[in-house]
Amino acid sequence: MNDASASRTAPRTTPDLGACDREPIHIPGSIQPHGLLLVADPRTRTVVGGAGDIEGRLAGDWLGAPLDALLGQDLSAPLREAPQNGVTRLGLVAGRAETFEVLLHRAPQGILVELEPAPEVRLGAAEVLAGLDAAFVSFERAPDLRNLCAEAAAVFRRITGFDRVMIYQFLDDEAGTVLGEAKVKEMSSFLNHHFPGSDIPRQARALYVRNRVRVIPDVAYEPAPLRPAEAGLAELDLSDVMLRSVSPIHIQYLSNMGVGASASVSIVKDGVLWGLVACHNRTPRRLPYELRMACQSLAANLARQIRAREEAMQYRDRIRLRGAEDSLADYLSADAPVEDVLARHGDDLRRALGADGFAVVEADRVRASGRCPDEAALRRIARWAEGKAQARAFSTHALPSLLPAAAEFAALASGVAAVSIPGDTPLMLLWLRAEQVEVVNWAGNPHRDDAADPSTLLTPRASFEAWSETVRGKARAWSLAEVETINRLGHAVLQARQNRRVRDLNRQLSLTVVENERLLQHKDFLMREVNHRVQNSLQLVSSFLRLQSRRLGESEAATALTEAERRVAAVGLVHRQLYAGEQVEAVDLSRYLIDLTREVTSALGKEWEAHIMLDVAPVLMAADRAVRLGLILTELVLNTAKYAYGGAPGPLRVALEQHRERFRLIVADHGGGKVGERQGFGTIMIKAMVQGLDGVLADEENAPGLRTIVTAPICPVGT
Repeated sequence: MNDASASRTAPRTTPDLGACDREPIHIPGSIQPHGLLLVADPRTRTVVGGAGDIEGRLAGDWLGAPLDALLGQDLSAPLREAPQNGVTRLGLVAGRAETFEVLLHRAPQGILVELEPAPEVRLGAAEVLAGLDAAFVSFERAPDLRNLCAEAAAVFRRITGFDRVMIYQFLDDEAGTVLGEAKVKEMSSFLNHHFPGSDIPRQARALYVRNRVRVIPDVAYEPAPLRPAEAGLAELDLSDVMLRSVSPIHIQYLSNMGVGASASVSIVKDGVLWGLVACHNRTPRRLPYELRMACQSLAANLARQIRAREEAMQYRDRIRLRGAEDSLADYLSADAPVEDVLARHGDDLRRALGADGFAVVEADRVRASGRCPDEAALRRIARWAEGKAQARAFSTHALPSLLPAAAEFAALASGVAAVSIPGDTPLMLLWLRAEQVEVVNWAGNPHRDDAADPSTLLTPRASFEAWSETVRGKARAWSLAEVETINRLGHAVLQARQNRRVRDLNRQLSLTVVENERLLQHKDFLMREVNHRVQNSLQLVSSFLRLQSRRLGESEAATALTEAERRVAAVGLVHRQLYAGEQVEAVDLSRYLIDLTREVTSALGKEWEAHIMLDVAPVLMAADRAVRLGLILTELVLNTAKYAYGGAPGPLRVALEQHRERFRLIVADHGGGKVGERQGFGTIMIKAMVQGLDGVLADEENAPGLRTIVTAPICPVGT
């Protein structure tokens, strides 16, 4: 692989593998000597330093010279338009005996100018575009990722002319594998071989995203240091400089592979380093600027093709898995326990997700389908996965590496995908994949112990001979589409459980409503029967009192019986209104008092109807309190007829008012009654009933006549 690592020291030194990941590869302090580097002050545009044989190849008096004069062109416009940390091509500049391709960089520490020898024969734009177009067409025709990588390797080898070209993909564990290769027969093959992640340090991967093409024309080069030393250029950042010197560790790495020249082109997909196009040649070989740009464009198109194939594969998986989701939704719509549905269709769920086993783990039972470990093992997996599969599904294709106890049953469950279903009785759904023993071919032993043998530090990755390793404890990895499907299945199961719970509650509620309606109907029947009997009884009593009063003539006893008859009629009226109203526990006082007043006064004689004035507000009152108030009104009307007008008709005003949570009943006349005169049985009964209402009875002068006011709380129904 081509590593963008670099060393800060000029002379070739013993490489230190232990410091590889910590090496500041962007500030090497030197360049590759096939080119030249000029460093200029950004304010004055005078050259303050450089690297390479500038005196012998460009100009003898270069240090301190104006950069514009040294390059023979005005750099005002290029510098104004050049992007920060970007590259601007200035064209060709003639040297002492050669022509240079000139690249300009605007860096925070100064203006950097690279001069690379231009090829004697340059490719025309039409020729380059035609080659790219043909390559793009061949990429589009590749049926799958493997064929695409094989075609890409062949295209890049044809364009670059290198002896071996490999399409290298980074894996999830930072290791890499060669998916496509094109080479001369004399060179060894690394197709399908794996390379450990340590072969390409982390900081090198970051630079691969920033600089898409890197070239080492001659692996055996001697670094050209930045100079002069007093210019303080040792910390100069050369991240974007193509000529930047590479790490001695990587130089040794390439030498151990028998490589004389190397080039790499980054495959960046969605801003992430997907892989590399690694080019090796047995002898020194340059890659001119126009070919580097062609390779960069080609790699960008390759990245788009890779993304298109990955998306197409995901789309096909999603379409296939949607069928399984729809089927489960149909199963769950049936009126059956969710747990039973899952157990009955466990094989369907297992096959849809490409699993070897499926299990539904409940608190009191485990139901499994396909090839699964025993119940104890399934419960152990469920307990371990419970905290990881709450909000979203959890999956791993290497369970024993996360749960060491799973090594006992790795043959049946090296891969697991789990989702937890909350509820009164939580469920855990497990999809299991069996161990998939794999023989991995490495380009050299990836497990060598460098620390145990210090001599290995002198020859990094000295051996690239095929080294096979049998990998156990792993299963086929779960795809993104499969994990998404498990998430949706978990949601569907949760929703089905909730819907079933709602249906059960609705069913219970419906039964309760039916039972309550039946009880209400029965109660209504009983109330009608009781009311009918009460009304009959009251009519009998009223008729008896009327007959007795007629027999007694004009005596006091007859008068008392007549008053008693009126009181019974008042009670009977309350019962009739309770029976006729929609609410059996309450009475509308306005309607009740109007009816009661008319009934009482009509009993006194029809001539009273012309003298009655009613002004009552609508007030809702509990039935028991309404009965008391009705009796109070009856007594007050009878007393008015008796004491105010001596039995003759006269003006009588009945009013009902509401003041917040209290009411006032007013009975007023214009007769001869005075305050304090009434002391009979009726008055005693009125006072007792007012006290029962927690009210106050007051008599006031009406000038003439008497005005009686009853004030008491309304006491709403239900309080």
